[in-house]
Amino acid sequence: MTPTAVERLRSSTRAWHDTLERTPFATAVVAGALPLDRYVAQLAAYREVLEVLEEELRRATCRPVTSVWSTDLVKLPLVERDLRYFGALEADTGVAAREFAQEIRRTAEAVPEELLGFLYVLEGSTLGAMILRRHVTEAYGLTDPEGVAYYTSGDRTRWTSFTACLNEALTYPDTQTRVLAAAERTYRHVAAVAEELSVGLTRISPPVPTPEQSASAEPRSSPRRSPGSSSRATYGPPGTRS
Repeated sequence: MTPTAVERLRSSTRAWHDTLERTPFATAVVAGALPLDRYVAQLAAYREVLEVLEEELRRATCRPVTSVWSTDLVKLPLVERDLRYFGALEADTGVAAREFAQEIRRTAEAVPEELLGFLYVLEGSTLGAMILRRHVTEAYGLTDPEGVAYYTSGDRTRWTSFTACLNEALTYPDTQTRVLAAAERTYRHVAAVAEELSVGLTRISPPVPTPEQSASAEPRSSPRRSPGSSSRATYGPPGTRS
C-alpha cells in the first residue's frame, strides 16, 4: 500500500527524533537535572518560533494550509503564560531560534504549503511534552498548569485529528515530498536550539538496570502499552507511532 503523508513524515524524521532525545538538554530534563534558566530559555526560543509560524499560517491562503490550520492549534499564548509565570516574558530567544524564525518566513514567502512541515514537528513536540511534564513539575516544584501550560497542550485525540487532516490535505506525492523536506529542515533548527541549550551540560545516561530489575520490569503477563505511550523523552512527533 502507498504510505500516507504522515507515515512518510514519521519514518523519514525518526532518526532526527532519536538524536534529539540523546542531547544533554533532553537527558537533563528526564533526569530532573536541567537548570531552570535552560527550561525558561527553551520557552523563550519556542515563543520566537511560534509567533512567526502561527502568524504565517494565519496569513497563508493555499488550500493545504487552510484545510489543516485552525485556532485550536494555537500555542503561543501558552508559552507566553509560562514565561509570565517565571517573570521572563522579555527573555532572550537565542540565535538558533531567530534563525529558525527567519527560515519560516522564507518558506512562507516561497512555498507556503511547506509550513505544514514545520507545524507537523512542533505540534508533535507538544504531544511528546506530555511525557516530560512530570519531570519538569517535579524538578521545579510546579503545580499544573503554572509554568507548564505549553507542556500540557498536547493531546492524543488532538494529534489523531491533526494527522488525519494532514493526510487529507497532502494527497499529492510531490506536495508530500516538499512538506517532508520542510519537516527535516525543522528538525535541523530544533537540533540547533537544543545544542544551544545544551552548552555546558553533560549528557546524562539513563541508569542501567540490574538483572533483577530487568526481570521484574516487564512481567510476562503485563499488558501491552497503549498506542502512543512511552517512557522516553519526546522532542517531536512520536517516532514510529501515529
